[in-house]
Amino acid sequence: MDRPGRTSEADVQRVLALVLAGGSGEELSVLTTERAVSAVPFGGKYRIIDFVLSNCCHSGIERVGLLTQHAPASLYDHIGSGRPWDLDRRSGGVLMLQPYLTRSDAGWYRGTADAVARNWDVVEGFAPSRVLILSGDHVYRMDYRRLLHTHVERQAAVTLAVARVPPGESRRFGMATVDPEGRMLRLDEKPEHADTPFASMGIYLFETAALGEMLRGRPVDLVHDVVRPMLEAGASVQAHEFNGYWEDVGKVRSYYRASLDLLAESPRLELYNPRWPLLTRDEERPPVLLGADAVVEESLVANGCRVAGHVRRAVLFPGVVVEPGAEIVDAIVMQDTLVGRGAQVRHAIVDKHARIGAGAVVGRGAPPRRADLAWLDGLTLVGKDAEIPDGGRVGRGAIIGISARPPEVPGEVPAGAMIGSRAWYQDVV
Repeated sequence: MDRPGRTSEADVQRVLALVLAGGSGEELSVLTTERAVSAVPFGGKYRIIDFVLSNCCHSGIERVGLLTQHAPASLYDHIGSGRPWDLDRRSGGVLMLQPYLTRSDAGWYRGTADAVARNWDVVEGFAPSRVLILSGDHVYRMDYRRLLHTHVERQAAVTLAVARVPPGESRRFGMATVDPEGRMLRLDEKPEHADTPFASMGIYLFETAALGEMLRGRPVDLVHDVVRPMLEAGASVQAHEFNGYWEDVGKVRSYYRASLDLLAESPRLELYNPRWPLLTRDEERPPVLLGADAVVEESLVANGCRVAGHVRRAVLFPGVVVEPGAEIVDAIVMQDTLVGRGAQVRHAIVDKHARIGAGAVVGRGAPPRRADLAWLDGLTLVGKDAEIPDGGRVGRGAIIGISARPPEVPGEVPAGAMIGSRAWYQDVV
């Protein structure tokens, strides 16, 4: 029998994980117009949601609910029955929780706490001893059993996972003030400056009874309406420090940086760890084919790619075709995109099924010096199914919408320009 304060396999099995996977991700622009942030492709063959689901699988958590909302179709298609993460079970497994209309509730979730409250009947049906609430748009490997151990050992009502961040990053996160014993004293949401190095990771382990009591008043936000009132009421709110790699990839800059971090000689996030593999729904694709003049340097190239040009510091997803003379540098190119003969793609993120015409240049010239485009960090975005004409020129910091194509996409797209998405019905004859 475990000593008091220790966690057992039974403790883990009584945990219910709820993943907040409904974010619309406005700051990822065209990458999330038709998909949730958690469904965005990452790392050459994965989706962002794979990280949290893999963490649950390897931590022994067998009951997972996904709270979805914005454009969930891509996420549903990817997860299916949950088999790659061992979540296709008769008892437990993965459950999709989409908002619905009732006489008392009017549609969309109002916020993170409201999403949990609206599904409290599901939580009660599982009768968990503890509820683990997770963000679906973060990239990290974490053994949640260690968090559970901290929670049980300190007899907490809620335990938050925290990570150290540089002082200049405080405005991106909720910053937690923690005493030497690990008790949380204060949680400040995205302060301009902070006296603490600890950022909340958006990971909350609640005692079920404590969470249920806080949800009675139908709060909107987990931080403002649940965690902070618990702190003010003197509840035992504890912090668990996480020392591994962790990145919130809900912005273009952080998504691009985390992706290219994978190309380092010794990456901070290592995809090749056999003890904690990143699980995903794999695609049946043939091996990579490299042409006689192909050059591939410091890149991730997924199965099904055919490369006859030059690829440097890039991430290529399955089925990308790089024709002779084409060049891809410092870029992310998603599934089944064609980069035509002699084309160039630099400092760009190209979504799936796009076509870059022969001789076209994407990411041309210097980035625009405009405050309203600082969030792009000089990157060019090309939406899903978009087409750049042969010989076209797309300047740095431009955004090409979903399914945009000639004549909407002209031969010359200035730096910082935006070409709107093409509606599906425009192609209906």
